[in-house]
Amino acid sequence: MPPEPGLESFSVANRTFASRLVVGTGKYATMPLMRDALAASGCNAITVAVRRERLFNAEGKSLLEFIDLARYTILPNTAGCFSADDAVRVARLGRDILEQLANPGASWVKLEVLGDKKTLLPDPAGTIQATRELVKDGFQVLAYTSDDPIAALRIKEAGAACVMPAGSPIGSGQGVLNRSNIILCLELLKQGDPTFPVIVDAGVGSASDVAIAMELGADAVLLNTAIAHAKDPVMMAHAMRKACEAGRQSYLAGRIPKKLYASASSPWEGTISYIPGE
Repeated sequence: MPPEPGLESFSVANRTFASRLVVGTGKYATMPLMRDALAASGCNAITVAVRRERLFNAEGKSLLEFIDLARYTILPNTAGCFSADDAVRVARLGRDILEQLANPGASWVKLEVLGDKKTLLPDPAGTIQATRELVKDGFQVLAYTSDDPIAALRIKEAGAACVMPAGSPIGSGQGVLNRSNIILCLELLKQGDPTFPVIVDAGVGSASDVAIAMELGADAVLLNTAIAHAKDPVMMAHAMRKACEAGRQSYLAGRIPKKLYASASSPWEGTISYIPGE
């Protein structure tokens, strides 16, 4: 059975996925809850923070026991790194782990080089430096950045296979704060190559935030906290899945232009008029 219109697969870093939603594995109350939420989201790719993620919890259970490695491609994440050198080391550690697991995500990395612990905003210079080093080392780099269009373009020029502008600060739940900047990022990054993947990453709080990001033309959305910290993570994962699909279809279908005044849905010609005295 063919997919619904607009829901065809998309490609990033030489990998093709049916789902345009990428979901994180951190912050869940329990590992079984994480497993169920991932399944409900319909995602094919998941992120694992190599530096901070503990493979074993207090009960001695391994994170990997709750991840279907045949189903998901793992995207190692350099979250928690505040220098290019640190991010490169963590990326290599992630590659070593995934090569031992024979997971197809071994040669790619979600690059984060953060500027400070309070805002968790990216360090542009450190991100560009780490991108160049990792590309030389054979990585496919998916780089997290701010919504600054020029910074995003410079990261692409450094060799990133995908650029991931933030909708708003990590875990803030504020959604896409500056739609115009995301549109500019998309325009600059896809100039000359409409297939270059751009994923909105960070700040999502609700399903409507996902739909907005996709309606702007993003190829995919990456999120974690909005599902993991929801009152019902599994239900929220279902909502995010549907919002991602609806936003993509809405973008491709083409919205009507915004107007200052009303526009009648039915023509005025042929309407019944009341004439006094008749």
